[in-house]
Amino acid sequence: MKKLFKKLILAKPEVDKIPAKGGLSKRIRNIRSIWHNENQDDIGIEKMLRLFLAVSQFVFLGVYIKHFFGKKGIGYQELAVDFFVMLKVLFPFTIVFFGAQHNTFLYILMIWLLLETVLYLATLVFASDIFSRPRSYRRSMLLMFLNYLQIVFSYAVIYDRGGYLNIPFGHWFDSIYFSFVTSSTVGYGEYYPVNFAGKLLVSTQVMIFFIIVVMFLSFFSNKVEQKGYFDHTNEPDG
Repeated sequence: MKKLFKKLILAKPEVDKIPAKGGLSKRIRNIRSIWHNENQDDIGIEKMLRLFLAVSQFVFLGVYIKHFFGKKGIGYQELAVDFFVMLKVLFPFTIVFFGAQHNTFLYILMIWLLLETVLYLATLVFASDIFSRPRSYRRSMLLMFLNYLQIVFSYAVIYDRGGYLNIPFGHWFDSIYFSFVTSSTVGYGEYYPVNFAGKLLVSTQVMIFFIIVVMFLSFFSNKVEQKGYFDHTNEPDG
């Protein structure tokens, strides 16, 4: 049974291989490489942004999950990341479904997980060279789609919690519907923001959506060649 499970979920035997570099030590090395301009000749605001994005990873769970499960093997590390990403998708959806958006603890936890995803996507854009090339770009695209769903569901919780729109939602799915419509920039007109906070939320969600679209089109579909995560010539190091 164990062998069958590994074949189904973990695939090749080499997934038991321990990554060449530890999760935390690798992140620290990435910060040093940005500081010393080892991969990019960035200066000023670009360098400060890249440093901020690299340091911000230590505030969230993802880097520690990779570090812990990386000790068991690359496959277990990636499987743990998959479950963590799916959990981050289901968490805001569950909050909306059960109407728990006014629970302060759950709301703050959801915002924290949302910030992790948004900053991770920003890191892929502005500091992709600190990541190793992934084992599978199809998996990366799937995880990014799940990131998009998490953002949509999380914004649905935010919209449902505050009085940002012209009328309150009548059904638990209405906030998710409005969040999907907003991210796609369609706008049917039945719901719309009526105050500054609502307009700001809508604007940030649309901006994040465009970032995701650009990453899909530019980085994955066209296979832009650059150092680090999006370099198709380097071997992955786990």
